[in-house]
Formats: sequence, C-alpha cells, structure tokens
Amino acid sequence: MAYRYLEDVATADAAFEATGATLEELFRSSVDAALGVMVSSPESIGPCVLKSFTAEEDSLDLLLLQILQEIVYYKDAERLFLRCGSARIEQSGDRWKLSAELAGEHIDAIRHELLADVKAVTLHLLEVRRAVSGWTARAVLDI
Repeated sequence: MAYRYLEDVATADAAFEATGATLEELFRSSVDAALGVMVSSPESIGPCVLKSFTAEEDSLDLLLLQILQEIVYYKDAERLFLRCGSARIEQSGDRWKLSAELAGEHIDAIRHELLADVKAVTLHLLEVRRAVSGWTARAVLDI
C-alpha cells in the first residue's frame, strides 16, 4: 500500500495519488491517504469501533468516492477516525460492489496530532485506473 500527496493540483484543496496491487489494497491506501490529511499518523488510529460499509456504483471512481465520503461523514457526525480493514470489491455486470469493515476510534486531540479538516471529497480529477503493477487512484479533498 502506498500513497503520495500531489502539490499544485488545487489551491484550497488537498490531493493524493494512491496505489495498490489489488483494488482492495488501493481502496485501503486511499482511505489512509484521506486520513493522512486529517491526522499526522493514520497508523496511530486504534481499532476500537467497528462499522460495516457497503456500496454499489456504476464505476470504480464513484465507489471510491463513496468510501471516502463515509470516512468524512463519520469524522463529522460521530467524531470518529476510521481506517479500512478488510474489503472486498466485486463486479457484477456493469456494476461494482464494495463491502468493507471500517475500524477506528474517537478523535482525541491529545493522542492524534490533528491536521486539516476535510470537508468533502470532490469529483474534480477523481480517477481509478489499472496500472502496470496493479491499480492507481487520484482524489481531491476539499479542506
């Protein structure tokens, strides 16, 4: 799993590019990249609270949008930082389905070094594509 932040993509936003050998690994990397905009060390988030997540979309781009929006929703609604644990992505006809287990903990400003507040995931430059060695995704977050 890997990701990097993209400079000069958008002035008031944060952008990242994530990679993974599989789609599931790509989605886990993308969630960690989004969390890395909000907290200095996503790895510091313990698996104290579990949430199940399922979504179905016409494209992988929109499926990625769904899970990233879910992470932002829980941050705002329940003050939870959630990482993506197990994930399964399947294609059925021209539809994609994601089933994932999200695990995390309540935001603690003492334990978690807070960074930017992500307000939303944008459609601007959103992309999931097959790469030479797996998959690549790009996303822009409104901060």
